[in-house]
Amino acid sequence: MINKIPFALPEIGEPEIQAVTDVMRSDWITTGPKVAEFEAALSGFCGVSHTVCLSSATAGMELVLRLFGIGAGDEVITTPYTFAATANVILHTGAKPVFADIKPGDFNIDPAEIERLITDRTKAVISVDFAGLPADYSEIADVIQRKAGLYRPSMNPYQRQSGRPVFISDAAHSLGANYRGKKIGSQADFTVFSFHAVKNLTTAEGGAILYDQSRWDNAVEIRRKLKLLTLHGQSKDALEKLRAGNWFYSIELAGYKYNMTDMSAAMGLTQLARYDSEILVKRKRICEIYHQAFGAQDWALVPPLSDSMRETSYQVYPLRLSVPDEDKRNLIIQKMGEKGIALNVHFIPLPLHPLYNKLGYSIDDYPSARECYRAEMSLPVYSRLSEDDAYTVTQALIDTVKNI
Repeated sequence: MINKIPFALPEIGEPEIQAVTDVMRSDWITTGPKVAEFEAALSGFCGVSHTVCLSSATAGMELVLRLFGIGAGDEVITTPYTFAATANVILHTGAKPVFADIKPGDFNIDPAEIERLITDRTKAVISVDFAGLPADYSEIADVIQRKAGLYRPSMNPYQRQSGRPVFISDAAHSLGANYRGKKIGSQADFTVFSFHAVKNLTTAEGGAILYDQSRWDNAVEIRRKLKLLTLHGQSKDALEKLRAGNWFYSIELAGYKYNMTDMSAAMGLTQLARYDSEILVKRKRICEIYHQAFGAQDWALVPPLSDSMRETSYQVYPLRLSVPDEDKRNLIIQKMGEKGIALNVHFIPLPLHPLYNKLGYSIDDYPSARECYRAEMSLPVYSRLSEDDAYTVTQALIDTVKNI
């Protein structure tokens, strides 16, 4: 009898429980010293000068678009092969998502498609590091620069400063991944991480915007503006306002309520301290077990985990059928569920969702995304999954496919 194996479990143990308990006993639980400490630690880990922590990666992407004044009449290029958040934030601003198809080999946005789609209305490009594998940052940046002559900035000072569409990385999956020998965080103009419950590093809910002063000579000013946007546009955060005699504050702009709490930051700090030495090591081992088992199966296509340019963060293991067959894929997932093993699918391409279909997007315009979706199934990967469980998953899946 196979034990039940869930698709994902959060990275929660005694260190996280103790860290959150300590914050609760400190009498300060919202944004405060732990958030500041976590921001500094993330900057050091990723090799960037500035980090702003907030309530989600979704909030982070939207705030960068807001910072650059992107709105009605503008276009933002991104991938159709992502979670809805990546494109929803574009709709929130009033701009139009423009989908560039993916490379069939690695699920990531195709730079050649970005180049084809850039127009004088393009104000941003949002890449996605699918499953934790970095997109081709250098080629995307080169494409954006080659097409800079088409760029028509508004009066927004950051648009005018950039001189080309802003390059945003949706790195929700890729904390700890490597691109050309450096950790993800500094390759795009702005990088946004997610710390949702199923991510490699979790703060229950949370996210962060990272950027480096080498790209922005007004990096300190940008940080101040982002901080204003995360908390109602207040000139002082809650901790500052409650210091004796320091009650007065002003609202400088119409900001949002997107701040991270100290309880969340405390969780993140405990995990970041052991991220490279423990969390990634365990996740990598699980993926290696899958790689070895399914690389020998003629019905399977294993995902790229590393090459001469990059290495994944081992966030998701997206196995594919060598011959795309959505019905067969769905039946495999169903039969595995009957054995107590949960698989998933990453992702349902956005044009297949009612919202985007009603907006006029058709999956037929993105053939690579369509075929990857018809073939893909994600296997359980998390540090609490034992090697024995990983071997159980591999054998159960091989047997299931054989029987079907």
